[in-house]
Amino acid sequence: MAGNWVKLEQKGAGPGARSSHAITVVGDTAYAFGGEFTPRVPVDNTMYALDLKTRTWSALTAATGDVPPPRVGVTMASVGPTVLVFGGRDQDHKELDELYSFDTSTHAWSLLPSGPPHRSYHSMVADAEAGRVYVFGGCGVAGRLNDLWAYDVAGRRWAELPSPGEACRPRGGPGLAVAAGKVWVVYGFGGEDELDDVHCYDPATGRWDAVDAGGDIRPSPRSVFCVAGIGKHVLVFGGEVDPSDLGHLGAGKFSAEAFALDTETGAWKRLDDDASESEHHPGPRGWCAFAAGEMDGRRGLLVYGGNSPTNDRLGDIYFFHPVLDAAT
Repeated sequence: MAGNWVKLEQKGAGPGARSSHAITVVGDTAYAFGGEFTPRVPVDNTMYALDLKTRTWSALTAATGDVPPPRVGVTMASVGPTVLVFGGRDQDHKELDELYSFDTSTHAWSLLPSGPPHRSYHSMVADAEAGRVYVFGGCGVAGRLNDLWAYDVAGRRWAELPSPGEACRPRGGPGLAVAAGKVWVVYGFGGEDELDDVHCYDPATGRWDAVDAGGDIRPSPRSVFCVAGIGKHVLVFGGEVDPSDLGHLGAGKFSAEAFALDTETGAWKRLDDDASESEHHPGPRGWCAFAAGEMDGRRGLLVYGGNSPTNDRLGDIYFFHPVLDAAT
């Protein structure tokens, strides 16, 4: 097995079961926000904190400032002690375009300058070393999107980056990761079909490239899955591989597989092919909250909740330790 899953015990007043929510990691704490328990109905607008050492939740109900209204299909990322929350869909099913920051030291919210157009079920990832976050794609007011934006945290300004062009179709629920100094767009839902293409953007040159990611082992087309950049690899777990006829109101067919893309060779590797029946394996799911993080001194993927094949929202949390080669 090329990795192991650990199911985390949870204590305290946590968010509970939900999907279409977001999570990010700052030091030894994971922060969770947004989501739904009933399809398309936002649960709350409380920021929750999970101490990854004690596995104890706290509801940060005394947060101050510009607290965001409830939303689903929202994304989060963190740079230093700051958590950034962007977009989503409100209780009237309208796409949103606000960017908020949450100071993990003071628990104060701030509304930041707007940039990308309204959207939900997009992707956002931090490049902590560069001090910026990227936002890509998602469901916009007039349809799905394939634009890429960067937000400079210190400079508090947005920049729209070059378009990937027609080769990278507009999509919802795409994977977005930073690995080997580049931004990687992986898969997503194109409106009629799940996609299985991979594209990368090089911030140094401003150039997009379509990536020939193949081999004998590769993930099937999917969207709304978990993704993280670990060294030169892009990790992928779960996701919806066959949409429901009921759309967002129903549960499609979900994957329980984990893969890693070697961004240098373009080769995929299956990571947990003999672990799917373990009690410490999340099983098939999509629409999860996820983040790259560290536990027990090792980098990996944190997965929280999501939707199940029975259309029941999940409230469990897992950490995946991948076993990758020494060049990671």
